[in-house]
Amino acid sequence: MPIKLPSFRPRRDAYPPDLWTKCPSCDEMLFNKQLDKVLRVCPTCGHHFRLSAQMRLDQLLDPGSFTEHDAGLQSVDPLGFVDQKSYPDRVAAAQLATGMRDAAVWGTGRLDGRSIAICVMDFGFMGGSMGAVVGEKVTRAAEAALAERLPLIVVSASGGARMQEGTLALMQLAKTVAAIERLRAAGVPFVSVLTDPTTGGVFASFAILGDVNVAEPNALIGFAGARVNAGTISQELPPGFQRSEFLFEHGFIDRVVHRSELRVELAVLLRYVVPLPLEPLENVDTGSPAAFRPLSFLSALADRVIPEPDAEPGGGRDGGRPAEPGAAERRVPARSAAGRRAPAPGPAPAKAPAPAESPAPAEPLDG
Repeated sequence: MPIKLPSFRPRRDAYPPDLWTKCPSCDEMLFNKQLDKVLRVCPTCGHHFRLSAQMRLDQLLDPGSFTEHDAGLQSVDPLGFVDQKSYPDRVAAAQLATGMRDAAVWGTGRLDGRSIAICVMDFGFMGGSMGAVVGEKVTRAAEAALAERLPLIVVSASGGARMQEGTLALMQLAKTVAAIERLRAAGVPFVSVLTDPTTGGVFASFAILGDVNVAEPNALIGFAGARVNAGTISQELPPGFQRSEFLFEHGFIDRVVHRSELRVELAVLLRYVVPLPLEPLENVDTGSPAAFRPLSFLSALADRVIPEPDAEPGGGRDGGRPAEPGAAERRVPARSAAGRRAPAPGPAPAKAPAPAESPAPAEPLDG
């Protein structure tokens, strides 16, 4: 009886993309299941891979505590933008690849038992670009934090404003900054977490305005690219330019925190950075930034720039010079000895003309 030998499969040179990941820093092949257990941080060199929005929420929040808001918001095509593909086709492809409607998710949850409002961006959705939907979600997260007086955490991962929405995307910079400023004026804390990458309009607007700015190691953070900056100043850039460690040394961010310590770091921060208690309206100082009143400000400004009523339209009595302090008091008539106000000096009355003398009657001539 012939002996049947076992057959061996040839060795594969290519690895399935869903099983292995190559580290871009040290070229180490990493098993995906093992990589997920260490929060997608290379155990050899410490390279931080990019996380999806869902993985970031699972990492930071208490299990089962997240409640998403405004999940149905979706981008439209206001400009009819077409490059190599139409804008709706790009949005549909990104939705199919990520399972998200747009590049940001916001909601409420708990971090170490403390209720917070959180907004997380996903770089996998069209580079995390900020269009009208992303700007609206960041703004609504800030408004909900202000209404409920909850600490706000925004995790940024974006390449900037979304070019397919043009000026509508640029308008989100002003809208998000205004929402964050209202949060700051009310004394509600905002912690900004900057991940790789945080660039463009997101960096230039809300991402760098946190009460505490925290970044992951070696994250790319900046406005314009390094080549653009180098070409603008015609100089060679220093090593590590636009990396989180470089920005920490120059005071742009407050902490560089490893991903495995990020949750604990944020929990400790929220114990110290707490919302200010609400004050009764009668105790609010109208001069403080938190009680800013536009009409009162404009009225005070008008009192300072409008000339006095006694000043003549030509610029005053003294040839265009403003009235000196105390000039009005010097023009008040002095009181007489009897206590009555003496009449104000005025121009002398004109004398009535003397009546003309009638001519004497003519004497008759003697004949």
